[in-house]
Amino acid sequence: MKSILLRNARVVNRGTVREADILIENGRIAKVQAAINGSADIEIDVAGRYVFPGIIDDQVHFREPGLTHKATIATESRAGVAGGVTSYMEMPNVVPPAVTQVLLEDKYQIGASTSLANYSFFMGATNDNLEEVLKTDAHRVCGIKIFMGSSTGNMLVDNQKALEGIFSQSPMLIATHCEDEATVRENMERYQTIYGDALRAEHHPLIRDVKACLLSSSRAVDMAKKFGTRLHILHITTKDELALFDNTIPLHQKKITSEVCVHHLRFCADDYARYGNLIKCNPAIKSAEHRDALLPALLDDRLDVIATDHAPHTWEEKSQPYLKAPAGVPLLQHTLNVMLEFYHQGKISLEKIAEKMCHAPAIAFKIQDRGFVEEGYWGDLSIVDIDHGWEVQKDNILYKCGWSPFEGSKFRGKVLSTIVSGHLAWHNGKFNEEKMGERLLFEQD
Repeated sequence: MKSILLRNARVVNRGTVREADILIENGRIAKVQAAINGSADIEIDVAGRYVFPGIIDDQVHFREPGLTHKATIATESRAGVAGGVTSYMEMPNVVPPAVTQVLLEDKYQIGASTSLANYSFFMGATNDNLEEVLKTDAHRVCGIKIFMGSSTGNMLVDNQKALEGIFSQSPMLIATHCEDEATVRENMERYQTIYGDALRAEHHPLIRDVKACLLSSSRAVDMAKKFGTRLHILHITTKDELALFDNTIPLHQKKITSEVCVHHLRFCADDYARYGNLIKCNPAIKSAEHRDALLPALLDDRLDVIATDHAPHTWEEKSQPYLKAPAGVPLLQHTLNVMLEFYHQGKISLEKIAEKMCHAPAIAFKIQDRGFVEEGYWGDLSIVDIDHGWEVQKDNILYKCGWSPFEGSKFRGKVLSTIVSGHLAWHNGKFNEEKMGERLLFEQD
């Protein structure tokens, strides 16, 4: 592999920003020093721009296999790399769903040959595949995914015996989508009775409401406490759920952790009037009261990780009436931009962004040698000009679906280069696909 030397960087790492040079050799960070003598195969004068650890997104949907008209592992990993994402963990609700070890390994084979970013894929749980779930290799797979509320696909786990079997016997991290299915169905029946085919996206947070989220999240936490399970609850959307999480102990000691997504930090229910189905997602974007409680909880460590739940659908699918339009939003390419908006507004520091998007996912999932700009770690880095202004336009959206809710938005901050496992994968607006990403490995017990 070619060696890479970054000079004059402002390195954002472990709560500090410091001036340093960074040398990468054989895929790993060899030196981080104030001034490094010598040369490398590739030298970049960063000229005072910021170098972050590569973003680790613990929740994405890349739609392969079976739904490749929406997205592929190749297209979405490229979009992520252009936005500074060097590693991701992808969900099992594809076609066929990754609910056996054979089907799961099929996805890893696709990742190995086509993913420009580093990759891991969740093993999917069902009401009747406990035996397959327990075969999962905790050192080579990020976790077990349980849909405790139905979303895109048909993987709802609603059998209490099945849930308790997984929670009590799984030795590895369990990640949950939490929405109480009975509450959602009851709400849907009520609002359909009132509005019929006139239901619109603005009704989505009333159907997938606060009660549905709180009931399901509480149930997951209760089971995790009962069985001592390592639980990670995905995409928290309500202020009511925040009391479930403890910020009095260090992240590496937590048995129950949580995630918040960029769209739930950025949008609120008032935005359905403008965006309609384009921001329809599960769990739903809630009222401003709930949206505005999430960032403070992130800052005080009740919420541990920032992710995207990147979930693309075609424009045609999203253009259907509310009841037919699928839930999910493409976000991966612009996740850092959303957080840099909060930085420029004085609401979060660069150090905290690196903590929640890079360090915390690595710690929570016990990823080997990633998430930090430190000697011995893999060379996963993004070079960012935090003041570079640009506009999201159709021709610079890299998702296969070709659209973004941010189209027309002007952002301040741009990823100039992304290094993935020591490979300069994105630089000056161009991809280098001579080398694919690496499979993530874990230190789970």
